[in-house]
Amino acid sequence: MTMMDELAGAAIREEAEAGLGPVVDLRRAIHREPELGIVNPVTIGRVGDALADLPLEIHRGEGEITSMWADLKGDSDGPMVLLRADTDALPMTEDTDLEFKSEIEGRAHACGHDAHTAMLVGAARILAGRRAEIAGTVRFMFQPGEEGDGGAALMIDEGVLDGVDAAYALHITPNCPSGFVAGRAGAIMAAADVFHITVNGAGGHASTPHFTTDPVTIAAHLVTALQTMVTREIHAFEPAIVSVTQLNAGTTTNVIPEKAHLAGTIRSMAPHTRDQAHLAVDRIAHQVAATFNATAEVRIEKGYPVTVNHAGPVELVKRVTRSVLGENRFLELPFPVMGAEDFSYLLEKVPGAMSLLGVCPDHIKNSLEAPACHSNKMMLHEPAMANGMAIHAATALAALEDLRAAGA
Repeated sequence: MTMMDELAGAAIREEAEAGLGPVVDLRRAIHREPELGIVNPVTIGRVGDALADLPLEIHRGEGEITSMWADLKGDSDGPMVLLRADTDALPMTEDTDLEFKSEIEGRAHACGHDAHTAMLVGAARILAGRRAEIAGTVRFMFQPGEEGDGGAALMIDEGVLDGVDAAYALHITPNCPSGFVAGRAGAIMAAADVFHITVNGAGGHASTPHFTTDPVTIAAHLVTALQTMVTREIHAFEPAIVSVTQLNAGTTTNVIPEKAHLAGTIRSMAPHTRDQAHLAVDRIAHQVAATFNATAEVRIEKGYPVTVNHAGPVELVKRVTRSVLGENRFLELPFPVMGAEDFSYLLEKVPGAMSLLGVCPDHIKNSLEAPACHSNKMMLHEPAMANGMAIHAATALAALEDLRAAGA
């Protein structure tokens, strides 16, 4: 099969549309019972049940992480392509009127990982029916712990990349119209780090602030200084974001507390910008505190690195999108997204690409106004999941074909 063949892509899309029903059912079941972190046994159990009748070699993690991957071997030896889905949810409350909304308070699939998982199961079924066309092996990676726990790195340690020649992933976005795929070569998502600052002052009665060193006032100055820093110290064409997202101090209204605590995120697109932002946050915290005769403690935790797409795989996704969805259905992102992804760890090891799948709900006319991923009101257009299944399946076939032709 040649993925430049529009008829081949259309046939795969038709198969995906015909098989959408069970995939939607699986997505809704996962959505109702979201799981957090690196332990997602119910979700992984559902995936295992859904794949049980397919000719797959299943590997399950033996450690604390409920990881799973499944290999589909073609009729002939050849390279291996990995397709990845993440399985975990977010620690937040869903605020929708969906009939299948989360049944667990404080947990929600507000980032679309339920759809990612169900689409990959659907793609596995399509590819199992086309086993004779597989010029090598397709590995389906079901990964917990994407939302801050680094599940991808843990699965790499388990061996998920052993023998893999290329890796691909899709991430849904309600802020892109259904029927489109978006992406770019190079950096597509940011590095994400977390900072914690404690301001140590001197507490006392709120009626006598002159006898205290008020950490709340210092924290207020720090919020302004930190969030102004980027515009005055970081090059305008090397994006970075510093956001203070938590500020906690005090226990009652008539006491000036001894300490105030701030926390937030540092996003960056280049290693030197990342280092520069870290140094600036540390310096500003200490110097602003010192200005008011206080001290500061700073802790910065490095998170996921920049997600960098490889140029060749992005071109392949463009070809596949044209074949499956039609002309002008791939949107070239003019700049990266400042969210972060632990798929970055895979792309540091093997060539590949992460692309964004448009799933804007039908009732929202302007996708830019749709509740985004991580919103308590995030929803998606379920029929667009067929596009994701088809893109996954066609990408695997095309990538294996290209790798084999290149002698991989």
